[in-house]
Amino acid sequence: MAASEIVLAGAADRDLTQIDAYREVGGYATLDRARGMGPQAVLDELLTADIKGRGGAGFPMGRKASFIPKPGQNPNPTYLTVNADESEPGTFKDREIMLRVPHRLIEGCLITAHAIGSRNVFIYIRGEYLREFEIIRAALEQAHGAGLMGDVTIVLHRGAGAYICGEETALLESLEGERGQPRTKPPFPAIAGLYASPTLINNVETIATVPAIVEHGGAWYADQGTEGSRGTRVFSLSGNVRRGGNYELELGTTLRDLIYHHGGGLPGSRRIKAIIPGGSSVPVLTADDIDTPLTFEAMADKGTFLGSGAVIVIDDRCCMVQLGLRVAQFYMHESCGKCTPCREGTRWMVQILRKIEDGRAEQAELDLLLDVCDRILGKCLCPLGDAAAMPIASYVDKFRAEFQAHIDAGGCPYKGESSLERVFAPVDQHTHHPTVEVPA
Repeated sequence: MAASEIVLAGAADRDLTQIDAYREVGGYATLDRARGMGPQAVLDELLTADIKGRGGAGFPMGRKASFIPKPGQNPNPTYLTVNADESEPGTFKDREIMLRVPHRLIEGCLITAHAIGSRNVFIYIRGEYLREFEIIRAALEQAHGAGLMGDVTIVLHRGAGAYICGEETALLESLEGERGQPRTKPPFPAIAGLYASPTLINNVETIATVPAIVEHGGAWYADQGTEGSRGTRVFSLSGNVRRGGNYELELGTTLRDLIYHHGGGLPGSRRIKAIIPGGSSVPVLTADDIDTPLTFEAMADKGTFLGSGAVIVIDDRCCMVQLGLRVAQFYMHESCGKCTPCREGTRWMVQILRKIEDGRAEQAELDLLLDVCDRILGKCLCPLGDAAAMPIASYVDKFRAEFQAHIDAGGCPYKGESSLERVFAPVDQHTHHPTVEVPA
């Protein structure tokens, strides 16, 4: 099996939403093998594989699973929860996994449940993903009909469209019927998660990788990628690029290879201005960083993160102040309001950025914007505040001259020609443009 064909393997050749087709490529054979192994043996393979979570935080899955109390150590049941609430702007890989290889996700759920001694699995799926929900539901019915579930129950739970519920403790609150807001940690979910019981929470892509790890062995998986970033990832490529889409590549592939070889480069004679390497919540890179490997460690060296694997290409037509304003508007809207720095700070960011874009800002307000970011960073219960502040601070840091030009000229220097000029954040309450037209 090629390194680039793990999660989406076989999906290009046949309809793997059907259980018979999935079994023809070896589907569910690994489940039988895993159930013949002891739970610790399966967990050992995950630890050896050293797969880091594909949802954004990048915490090793095997180590997280090892925190779950062993049978007899905790009187409460153990739960497995799959985070399918894919809401990070620029990210659409999990929806393709659910659309094309739903049985691989289900098999991963059943194997992981066996590894941690769980009989109860919840898949928390984004409310807007109706088609994906229906495909997963049909696949579950097929698995039930084939007698594959054993003593495990998998429950599909639809969210209500809140970005905050992608945060693991807010997700648990929502699952319990409460308002989706983050919890104070500790205790961590592995000890007191869903219904105050031990809970393992992992992203769709992470769980869908488990069957291949158990089938081929953790050492086989760890041999791919780099020492600090094992295996493959499904990268969601979007923005000013010819062939946007999902590309499953071995970790260590460079941004240049992803954008130009797989994505076909930029249209026309446009040049790269910036690259967002891991979804809208991470600090931005510049065109000079084009040869950076797509690994956790390389991104950390650049002061950013691999995040959710969403690579957004920004060309030289883009006004960075407009980009910052739209990003800030999104996080202001999605803030649950529980933490004061996030609730108030995101609104301050939007107000200042709007003044800068409109040419009404004073010089001191550019430094005030950075001060507001600093007062949010690290001061909230969950990462949403950081997700709002980090990218904005990086835009100012990397493109300060462009922000300064808005203040000096008393308006946007792009004079209506920015590629974002007619693209409005859907949460913007100050515009009357319900229809969005994206320039070619």
